[in-house]
Amino acid sequence: QDSVSNGLEHVDVGTPLVCVHDSARPLVSRAKVLEVIADADEHGAAVLGVPCKATIKESADGAFVSRTLDRSKLWEIQTPQVVRTELLRRGFDKVAAEGLEVTDDASIVEQLGAPVKITLGEYTNFKLTTPEDMTIARDLLERGVVEL
Repeated sequence: QDSVSNGLEHVDVGTPLVCVHDSARPLVSRAKVLEVIADADEHGAAVLGVPCKATIKESADGAFVSRTLDRSKLWEIQTPQVVRTELLRRGFDKVAAEGLEVTDDASIVEQLGAPVKITLGEYTNFKLTTPEDMTIARDLLERGVVEL
């Protein structure tokens, strides 16, 4: 979060929205970027997300299953994440003042008790982290499945 916090220091006070995007997600479509920006403009904060397809298990010790989470309530959150500038600034102030742990920009807004709208994303906006991911991304682009 340090990079976002540092970048936020250089955003003009009158800027209405900040759009934070992970460069490891290069396959996001222009249409989805515009949708999430519109949702943030209306609701104050919005994130792209897709319903979880996998069964998610919780394990307290990493060796045995404690429980199975209800996937109908779970979303895989993507970027971009878009937030009203003053809301994100207040969130960062709170996180710093209280030493809170956050995992993304939406969780900073959650710490303020403010709503975060989920904008339906696309499964093709996945994070490229392994060599296999690069092969899949290249294939999607070559076959024209993804339009940037």
